[in-house]
Amino acid sequence: MDKETFVSIIKLLSEHYCVQSPGHLNVPDPFKVLIGTILSQRTRDKVTDLAFSRFFSKYKNVEEVAKAPLNDIIRLIKPVGFYRQKAKRIKKVTKIILERYGGRVPRNRELLIELPGVGYKTADIVLSLAYNEPVVAVDTHVETISKRLGIARWNAKYEEVRKSIESVTPPHLRRIVNGVLVKFGKEICKKPRPKCELCPIKVHCEWYKSRHPLTNLKTA
Repeated sequence: MDKETFVSIIKLLSEHYCVQSPGHLNVPDPFKVLIGTILSQRTRDKVTDLAFSRFFSKYKNVEEVAKAPLNDIIRLIKPVGFYRQKAKRIKKVTKIILERYGGRVPRNRELLIELPGVGYKTADIVLSLAYNEPVVAVDTHVETISKRLGIARWNAKYEEVRKSIESVTPPHLRRIVNGVLVKFGKEICKKPRPKCELCPIKVHCEWYKSRHPLTNLKTA
């Protein structure tokens, strides 16, 4: 898929989905974005937002979190999945940030993924949302949609998918790609059972066309 086509897709979907990050990501503080992303792993946004709000209503910054008793963190984030493991991870990450980076979350991908429990997606969310870096964070929705559109190969892993999407996305639009495609993936382009009959971009979808070769598609 060429850049012009993908840009038109993102603009079309962004107009429809009025993209806004969930509460745990819609903050200017890189530390809070990082902790919010850790909390969100395998947890629904509403539950994450609740835990995030409770946690940061008591502990305001890196220094306070570093001093927080582990049991207090466990209690405050308990609605999220794997809350005990995440509480320990938050303590470890906070200690490293405070001792190694002077309390500032690194603005560097390689340094971010060295933090306990921080993978490529978490690092890219922090860079994109907190530091406004031109990177696309790839989750299951972004991966699925990019492969169905023919942007990335079906057996591509995270890094290849990210680079494929970024190759067709101008830097100024990369920050919104994740939010747009996540909402589209949850509503229409679902991984197990996509609602192709409702899809506004199926004219561009290689996956759809391979399954409906005789369908007379009209330009979206």
